[in-house]
Amino acid sequence: MMRGLIKGDNAFVPTVPLRVAVRHGVDVAALLLTEQGRVRGDADIVFHGAPVHPSGAVRLADGEDGTVWLETGLTAVEEEISRVLVVASRENGALRDVRDLSVEAFAPDGTTVVGYEVTDAGGETAMVLAELYRRAGGWKFRAVGQGYLDGLERLAEDHGVDVAEEPSPATPVTAPPAVQTPPADPAPAFAPPPAPAPTPTPTPTVVTPPPVPKLHPPDRTFGAVFEPHTLSGRHNEVITVEDLPPGPVLVELAVERDGYTGLWPLDQRNKEGDYLVNSGEDDFQGRMLTTVPGNGRLRLKLTADRPWRMRILPLAAARRLTEDALEGRGPDVLLHTGGVADIGFHYRGKENFIVYLFELTGHDDPTTLPEPGGPLVNEVGRHRETVPLPEGPLLVQLQLADGPWRARLKRLQPHSGRTDDGGPVKLPEPRRAQGWLRRGRH
Repeated sequence: MMRGLIKGDNAFVPTVPLRVAVRHGVDVAALLLTEQGRVRGDADIVFHGAPVHPSGAVRLADGEDGTVWLETGLTAVEEEISRVLVVASRENGALRDVRDLSVEAFAPDGTTVVGYEVTDAGGETAMVLAELYRRAGGWKFRAVGQGYLDGLERLAEDHGVDVAEEPSPATPVTAPPAVQTPPADPAPAFAPPPAPAPTPTPTPTVVTPPPVPKLHPPDRTFGAVFEPHTLSGRHNEVITVEDLPPGPVLVELAVERDGYTGLWPLDQRNKEGDYLVNSGEDDFQGRMLTTVPGNGRLRLKLTADRPWRMRILPLAAARRLTEDALEGRGPDVLLHTGGVADIGFHYRGKENFIVYLFELTGHDDPTTLPEPGGPLVNEVGRHRETVPLPEGPLLVQLQLADGPWRARLKRLQPHSGRTDDGGPVKLPEPRRAQGWLRRGRH
């Protein structure tokens, strides 16, 4: 039976994965706070533009009828986090205009655990609806109902979020102190590890400081991060995946047993693009690159008369190249974020082995990929080769590889940490929370 709370009430909840529903038609976010009541950085803000916390403990998903769901794995919340705030806001209008504004927590079996209906909303445009917080070795739910007439910006300030606007590219800035970001759980999250510190370089003396050029952080990934989409079947299929962020993504495909495997993207007129897979290999497996169009709707034609499994993944899920050997079979996409290096390949297949590079430095449009250069490797049959790599970030695409392979970096150098014109100036990395706060500045 649901335990309905009034403002200020609290109740213990089971320490299990809870699904929290926020109704109706509001923007929803979660703030993960330390004992001091503050976020550790932008990574502790979960909202529509960053719907998964790096720990994987809090995830955001849209439901039906204007309901937004927060999936909270309480056992996975990091020890440093003591509170999870549930925040609602409106871009246009006040919260008093929201019909039946409420928050309700459900157990894994669908049973309602606790809920709170907001009955006294006024002219506020942002509100802390509720919080989950640690108490006596367990977790409690509190009905908060604290509104903010000044909107998200004031709410964010109260909880340690840096609300300063991003600096103009033409304004010299000094890099802020590094913010400690919580380690990511490798299973559910695809957030990359922290960037290595750039090599200290003496600042050149100039009479008139030039405009600060744009820095491309050496450990930057590319494209949006989103929850994987998993599909499966047994026969030829036309696959549609909705609500993806536009831009390049990975398509991971595995087909059981023998037979032909073909995969093509479909455009808005249902015309096939260049094939992604064209293989007669038994037990095909691989990762391919394709691009989601601007409408967020990915369409693929699959020929596979055997059981198959597919995942649509963000580029951040690509395996990272290091000086330890990576092994695989079939096409793949690898990520290099370090300095200049050589890369050694050992291919043991019988067919074509073709490798391309996509240099991400200087390419600022996340909805497209830069044009690749000529093939880095283009051979047939068993092959060993070492080739030079430029500084990252870049993607190494094994476009054709019908067989097992091994790749590893050699003579890896530290990333220069320099800007495009060779200067040592460092700019702050993009603030992912700005997309959440910006509506409060309209």
